[in-house]
Amino acid sequence: MTLTFASPDQPAIALHVIDQDARDGWLEAQPPQVQAWVAANGFTGALGQVLLIPGADGAPDRALAGYGTTDRRARVRFPLAAAAEALPEGTYAIASGLPADRAEIEALGWLLTGYAFDRYATQSAAKARLVAPDGVNAARVEIMANAEALIRDLVNTPAADMGPDQLQAAAEALAGEFGAQFEVTRGDALLERNFPMIHAVGRAAEQAPRLIEMTWGTSGPKLTLVGKGVCFDTGGLDLKPAAAMGLMKKDMGGAANVLGLARMIMALDLPLQLRVLIPAVENAVAGNAFRPGDILTSRKGLTVEINNTDAEGRLVLADALALADEGAPDLVISMATLTGAARVAVGADLAPFYTDDDAAAQALSQAAFQAADPVWRMPFHTPYETLIEPGIADLDNAPAGGFAGSITAALFLRRFVENSRYMHFDIYSWQKAKEPGRSKGGLGQGPRALLTALPGMLDL
Repeated sequence: MTLTFASPDQPAIALHVIDQDARDGWLEAQPPQVQAWVAANGFTGALGQVLLIPGADGAPDRALAGYGTTDRRARVRFPLAAAAEALPEGTYAIASGLPADRAEIEALGWLLTGYAFDRYATQSAAKARLVAPDGVNAARVEIMANAEALIRDLVNTPAADMGPDQLQAAAEALAGEFGAQFEVTRGDALLERNFPMIHAVGRAAEQAPRLIEMTWGTSGPKLTLVGKGVCFDTGGLDLKPAAAMGLMKKDMGGAANVLGLARMIMALDLPLQLRVLIPAVENAVAGNAFRPGDILTSRKGLTVEINNTDAEGRLVLADALALADEGAPDLVISMATLTGAARVAVGADLAPFYTDDDAAAQALSQAAFQAADPVWRMPFHTPYETLIEPGIADLDNAPAGGFAGSITAALFLRRFVENSRYMHFDIYSWQKAKEPGRSKGGLGQGPRALLTALPGMLDL
C-alpha cells in the first residue's frame, strides 16, 4: 500500500480540531444551531471523539475532532490519529485548532492510520483521508510514512516468508528503486572474504548466511548503516523455550529499520554517501551449528568465546561493523533488536542508543522530540569492559551474571569500530497493543529521529 495525502483539489470537509479545555470557548463563537447540535450529541472534545455537523442540505458541512487535554495528549504519540481512526470515510481538511508546531507529526500519524498488514488476511485500516495541512511538507511526510510502512511489513512477515533470501530480495528491490549499487556475499564465500562470525552463526540454517551491501550517493559525508538481520532466532544450541521464540520473527528488526532509514535518505536525495550493511542469517539448530564454548575469530582478528549461542546478534554485527570501520566513514550507526536487558531498562516504547559523541547525542535527543520518535541515551560505561573479557579469548559474547546486559553488548560492538564516530541502537521494534497511528506488530524505532538529526550530525 502507498500512504498519501488527498489532493488539495478534492472537495473536503472542514475539520476543526478541538482541545477539550478550549471546547466551551470555541462553541460560544458558533451559530446557535451548531451549539445545539454539539450539545445534543455530547461532544466534549475528548481525545478521539468525532462529530459530523450537517449543513442545510443534511450533508456534512464540517467535522469536529476531539484533541483531548494536554495531559491526555502526552500519553499518545499521535493524538489526532485517534480521531482519524474514528471519522467515517471521506476527505478532510484542517480548518482550525491544530497547533502549527504539531502539524507535521499529526499529519504523519494520520497517514499511518491507513496502514494495515493484510498479506495473509483482510485487515481494515482507517478510511478518512487528509489534505496536507498548511505549512506541512507533504512529500517529506509521505516519504516518512511509507518508510514506516516498509519497516512494519518486513517485521510483521513471519520467518517462513522472511528468511535471508527474502530479506535480500527486499533490500535489492529498494536498491533498484533508487539506483543504488547492490552486492551480496553468501554462504562459504563469507569465509573466503573473511566474515567468519556471520558464517558461523548462520551455517546451520537451510538458507545460507550472507552479507548484504547497498551503496548510494557519490558526494558528501559518508554514512554507514549496519542492521542486524537475524531472520529467526531459536537460540541455537542454547535453545530458547517456546515462549521466548514467540516474537523471534522480529529479530531482523534492526535490518528493517535500517532499510526504512535508507529509503528516507534516498527518497529525499540527501547529499551524502550512504552504505548499508546487513548480515542476514537464521540462528538454527543442526549438527554443524556453532556451540557453547567455541572460540571464533572475527574479521577484525579479535577472538570471541561463545558462552551463549543465543547472543548471536552481536557476532554477526561485529563482522559487519569491522568492514564498515575499514572505510573510515564519518559516522557508523548500528541498529539491532539485541537485548532483553534494554527492555528491562527503558521498556518497549523508548529506543536506547549509545554513543561517545556528546554533540551527536544532544542533536539526536532534540530531533527525537521533534519527530515523535523517542530515544534515550545509555552509557558506554568503560569500567564494564572487564565484564566482556573472559581471559581465554579477547571477548566474551555473553558475560555471566546478567548485570548491564545492554551496556556490555554495546561495549562488545564498540570494540569493532575504531576509525569512525559510532552510534548503536538497541531497539524493540514491536508494538504490543494498538494505539492511534500505531498498529499492533512491527514498528519503526529511531529512523525518524535519525533522519531529523542527520543534518546536524553530518553538517549537511
